[in-house]
Amino acid sequence: MRSPSAFRKALLAWYERRKRDLPWRATRNPYHIWISEIMLQQTRVAAVIPYYERFLARFPDPPSLAAAPEQEVLAAWAGLGYYSRARNLQRAASAITAAGEFPRTFEEIRALAGVGDYTAAAIASIAFDLPHAVLDGNVMRVLSRLDNDFSDIAAGKTRRRFQQRAQQLLDPSQPAAYNQAIMELGATVCLPKDPQCLLCPVSEWCEARQMGTQPQLPVKGRRQAPVKVERAVLIIERNGSLLVWRRSHDSAKLKGFYELPEPDHLPSAKPGAPVGEFRHSITNHQYRFTVHRATVKHVPEGFLWIVKADLDQLPVSTTTRKALACAAGSGSSRVTKPPARTNPD
Repeated sequence: MRSPSAFRKALLAWYERRKRDLPWRATRNPYHIWISEIMLQQTRVAAVIPYYERFLARFPDPPSLAAAPEQEVLAAWAGLGYYSRARNLQRAASAITAAGEFPRTFEEIRALAGVGDYTAAAIASIAFDLPHAVLDGNVMRVLSRLDNDFSDIAAGKTRRRFQQRAQQLLDPSQPAAYNQAIMELGATVCLPKDPQCLLCPVSEWCEARQMGTQPQLPVKGRRQAPVKVERAVLIIERNGSLLVWRRSHDSAKLKGFYELPEPDHLPSAKPGAPVGEFRHSITNHQYRFTVHRATVKHVPEGFLWIVKADLDQLPVSTTTRKALACAAGSGSSRVTKPPARTNPD
């Protein structure tokens, strides 16, 4: 690339003018930045903002997070998905509390539970101005187009080379601003399907635009065909309480979360006509849930009656919350999880 310094200058000037007003950009507190970065993994920015603010209000520092009951942490996280993130946060908070301060080097941050290269670089640069370049999905897309690079970004060797390229372009005097600027460019201008090249502050450096190949980049490994699954859930109420079951603490997913029963769980239940349906996507699985109100005379062991007003204080799965909302409106609700920002941690 000709004149990397001019490239950095143009990118940083654009970022200063156009950056979104996001709450985690108003702080250099490493704990706050860490919470935001973990929440932003596989989750849309707009969805994260209210969770971020509520989470910090409830757990303002590592000791408060470390000391909280796990069920309370999961309840605060409920709806964001990928719940291992919340458990890793609490494990890491315990380590930070024991150490007496937030780690201040890339290597120490990288050693925290649930933190990978991307997250460690983001925290190190944004909180401490350390010169470590970030490499997430947005940055890889930008780099592939800048260099007109048709290498498969799913390949390990391509990621390693892109990491070196990202480090070469990083402004070592302003790593916090530069890293946020290049991620912002990918999130708002250098879009996956419809790149806004006329609005791009660094289009003159973009080889893909000069060749007209930007819509073809980046190149990703072949995706698996989506798996479509039909499921049903039952809403059974009695005197203001809801019948639920709880996943065990050795469950492969959603450990300790409360769920609505499905017909297979309660063969004796008598479901009524469907009151609605919703869709939910996780990785390459596309679920369509049908929601039924139902009655049951005998409740088998392992099921619980929970007062509906108490649900907000419990870790309740996203599908359960959506099913209840769907039934309350007697309509349909569509739930998807299109990640606005992905990273390899």
